[in-house]
Amino acid sequence: MTSAEEPPVIDDAPLADPAEVRRAMEYYAERGWTDGLPVVPVTESYLADFLATTGRDPQEVLIPMPHLNKNLTVRLAAINAALAGCLPEYFPVVLAAWDSFRNDGMVTRAIWQSTTGTAGFVVVNGPVRQRIGLNCRGNVWGSGFRANASIGRAIRLGAINGLGLRPHVFDQATQGTPAKYSCCIAENEEDSPWPALHTDNGFSADDSAVSATVIRSVLHIEARHTTAPEQLAADFADSFCRTGALVRARASGYVVLNPEHARLLDKAGWTKQDLRQSIVEHGFRSYRQLAAAGKEAIAGGTGWRLPADHPDAVGQQPPEDLDTPVQLINSIDAVHIVVAGAPNAGVSSIVETFGPFDRPPAMTKVEEKP
Repeated sequence: MTSAEEPPVIDDAPLADPAEVRRAMEYYAERGWTDGLPVVPVTESYLADFLATTGRDPQEVLIPMPHLNKNLTVRLAAINAALAGCLPEYFPVVLAAWDSFRNDGMVTRAIWQSTTGTAGFVVVNGPVRQRIGLNCRGNVWGSGFRANASIGRAIRLGAINGLGLRPHVFDQATQGTPAKYSCCIAENEEDSPWPALHTDNGFSADDSAVSATVIRSVLHIEARHTTAPEQLAADFADSFCRTGALVRARASGYVVLNPEHARLLDKAGWTKQDLRQSIVEHGFRSYRQLAAAGKEAIAGGTGWRLPADHPDAVGQQPPEDLDTPVQLINSIDAVHIVVAGAPNAGVSSIVETFGPFDRPPAMTKVEEKP
């Protein structure tokens, strides 16, 4: 990002006239420094409040995008967090999210430019959730909570203003997803019967940590009808493996369980590992089902799914029995479990990731200055 493209930090003169505030907001909008919604004008002193929450060099590169000749720095991340409506105390979470995106590896491979229309997904664990007011209960995917909305929005604005990923320019999404505005949730650790995501991945319960990756969609799972763990697991696996979601050879993602489902499973003696293993066991489609959708074969170059008679298909011979199962989820490491939402109904979600597959999530500890 060149200095000419950086959203300006305005002076600290008092803006007593609301018309001047509106003028500043329109100035940002006219230059494409927004996501379509109004942003918060940023003064030098307000930016300093954000940078004061971290000991990191403002010029440190968080996300390099060499093919676009762009770099997202700590300073740019702070400007965009302020634009998004974050409070300064949210900024360590934003930084941890950017570190997780870098460690995840998908963002720097230009996946955010994809025609698929991918979006960033952030999960927050640990004490910071309550300290800054992150919602982890009812309407966890919805509006109404400043921390969730603005932290997720800070990621999108950073992609636009720091990495140049503007729609109709470098962002080539065919349709996109509402998650492109904001997609940040916190785990409902208090209502969960199980250890939290970050403790599953080597962090202490007293640590605050962030997981971040690239997703395509959030799929609603209506499952009020059963108390059988096996039926729930089959429902989740079926949703992961729906043919409309299959771009690559395999499926992966998050199960965002509401506490009611989590408690039901726990009461039946199931652990997270049991649920993940059952999803793997049900994680297949028959060759016949894949062929009906034209996704029975794999392309030699991209590894994406396509019909067996496609010239790019390699090494795919139809089985004698067309009802032979084709495994689409190969490992429990392709399925991550988060408990979030209110404990008031049998409604959960599947978060479809773009990859990678079969590995633990990229997680980063939130570093807060004392």
